[in-house]
Amino acid sequence: MTELEKYVSAAGRDKYIKDVRKKINELGITYIYYQFISVTGRIVGKGIPANHWERTAEKGFQLVYGATANLFTNRAGEYIGYGPESSEMVGIPDPETFCQLPWDKKIARVYCVCFRNREEKVNPGGHLTSDCRGNLIFQHKDFQKKHKMDLRCGTEPEMMWLKKGEDGKPNGGFSNPYCYHIDQFESLRPVFMKVLEYSQAMGLDMIQGDHEDAPGQLEMNWQFDDVLRNADRLSTYRQICAQVAREFNLIACFMTKPFMGVSASGCHHNTSLWKGGKDVVNKITYDKVGDLPGMPGVFTYREGGTNTFMPDGKKDLQKPGKIGLHAIGGTMKHINAMTAIGCSTVNSYRRLWDTGFWAPVFADWGYQNRTTGMRVSAPGRFEFRSVDSMVNPYLMGSAILAAFEDGIVNKVDPGEPEERNIYAAMEAGKEVKKLPMSLGDALVALRDDEVIRASMPDEMYKVFSEYKTDEWENFMATVTDWDTDTYMDCLP
Repeated sequence: MTELEKYVSAAGRDKYIKDVRKKINELGITYIYYQFISVTGRIVGKGIPANHWERTAEKGFQLVYGATANLFTNRAGEYIGYGPESSEMVGIPDPETFCQLPWDKKIARVYCVCFRNREEKVNPGGHLTSDCRGNLIFQHKDFQKKHKMDLRCGTEPEMMWLKKGEDGKPNGGFSNPYCYHIDQFESLRPVFMKVLEYSQAMGLDMIQGDHEDAPGQLEMNWQFDDVLRNADRLSTYRQICAQVAREFNLIACFMTKPFMGVSASGCHHNTSLWKGGKDVVNKITYDKVGDLPGMPGVFTYREGGTNTFMPDGKKDLQKPGKIGLHAIGGTMKHINAMTAIGCSTVNSYRRLWDTGFWAPVFADWGYQNRTTGMRVSAPGRFEFRSVDSMVNPYLMGSAILAAFEDGIVNKVDPGEPEERNIYAAMEAGKEVKKLPMSLGDALVALRDDEVIRASMPDEMYKVFSEYKTDEWENFMATVTDWDTDTYMDCLP
């Protein structure tokens, strides 16, 4: 059997397909978005009438391979990753991700995994490795099988609500840049309450929110969970914010740094490795599982088990146990290459260069130390800080798995935690390496790191590297306002 055939015939999938049909009928769904994730984290796919659900669930739908690269062209006008002569991939839906859209209840969405065409001469029906979501699924399963642990993740996506000018372009932030001020938070109450409503209806167990210290900047968080489900929820959250922006005539901005002189939008990844536990349906605002506006899997969270990152004894309540320390060691070993994934755009590095706003620019780790690239934010939980809100969470999840595995297998020592402000430590004589400070440098670090590069198998690395190298080269070839302002009158 091909990988596609195995996926379609997986145990229990037939029942899921029938359960989705029941949901379609109960909820009055007439149309379904079949979604997958591109190299940059965009949601792409097809819309298909709901009366074709069973056929699509079994046979899938076809779309050009290049959709995984946003169907964009490079500087030479050539399609990135795949040309027009390439075959069409097959998208197979994951029934357990089926969920009604709360803003139009006749429409639902379902996430998909992408496979090579059945008629390909090489590896027909194999997993399409430029499908980052599918990669994370298979890599996490391999990790769980080898190490009897699962990766749980919680993300903290900051973003900005911008006013829209008459020309449709951004016209400043909606609120003032006052961090944690309830009055500024209140000014966006209609917006974030609508986000909250939609998020809960799509399985996000929202736990807290606040106004951050940039114009219109909010951070809203949901409960941590299995790394794949968390990535799906981050993608869903972005989709929700885009819809709410349309309803309020605002711009939901996930660009890392649209303004200088104020904080950028980060997306810290809080991670931990667990043994055991069980999946529990969190009904949130629904009394019964049968009332859920989607499949129970959308509303499921991983709970319980043993957190292997917790301190071993009572002598040091912060220092992680051996597994945790080795996982940190693996991250420190590969942090430069991981920066290419966590800070994946040219604009990402404005965050690192505009100093004084707690952006992590140093390849070190500590406890409650926000000047380092990684910190133990709480016992048993590591916060990877050199990630921003433009991140593709599926690529980031795969990279974290790879770094943790290398650290654990090879017992990598992370060194002692840095408890001082990193700038004070440097003044005291400590030698600290900076993270890559441009997308170009980060891409070189990724190219030279076999472990992190392998987390983007085969065509995934090819597409990512070509896409991001072209982005960097386009930037370097562009004359900006800064160029003309700086050099126009420099001579004679």
